[in-house]
Amino acid sequence: MANHLHGIPGFLSVYPGIDHIGLDCRISASVTIMRHPCSEPRAGIIMGDRVSLYDHVRLVIGDPAQHPDTGISFGNDVIVNVGSYLSGEGGLEIGDEVLIGSHVHILSAGHVIDGADASIWRNPISHGKIRIGNGAWIAAGATILQGIAIGEGAVVGAGAVVTRSVPPYAVVAGNPARLIRYRKGFEPCKKNGLRAFYESIIRKLR
Repeated sequence: MANHLHGIPGFLSVYPGIDHIGLDCRISASVTIMRHPCSEPRAGIIMGDRVSLYDHVRLVIGDPAQHPDTGISFGNDVIVNVGSYLSGEGGLEIGDEVLIGSHVHILSAGHVIDGADASIWRNPISHGKIRIGNGAWIAAGATILQGIAIGEGAVVGAGAVVTRSVPPYAVVAGNPARLIRYRKGFEPCKKNGLRAFYESIIRKLR
């Protein structure tokens, strides 16, 4: 059933292959879902409220018999822009108020390159859960590899290739992604200093 929210046509409020859709979600009719035939609801795709999946987004989950963490969960108020590829084969957890730009690749599974066989095709698949914290922004064209955690409020720059976890409120960019700075007002020294200040007050009041 078409749901013309905010005057934007071509969005659906129900979608085959998505196990739970929260309130006021918008899913483009061109979104594609790839699921293993044995995928169970416990290993499904779960959307919170007000999640938007734009044109040509692809969601992928695997077989829970092979990897129990497979699945994709979205928090509330998440936007996934045009052409992004989200692999939940190794597990993908996306927090609240996360922005994912166009043509982003989030890859929770990959090919083992140092296996016994010379052909990559015959070697096993590796998996690693990816977690994206609340309020993070993944800019256009970025790639996040398996086993990565993106901290709360972090920014991944356009075209970055993230090979290691990103601290909260950090800004990273490049290939491989490197720390550029922390967001103003959220630097660890300021946050830790403020925390120490309040802890000292609490100690005096005890």
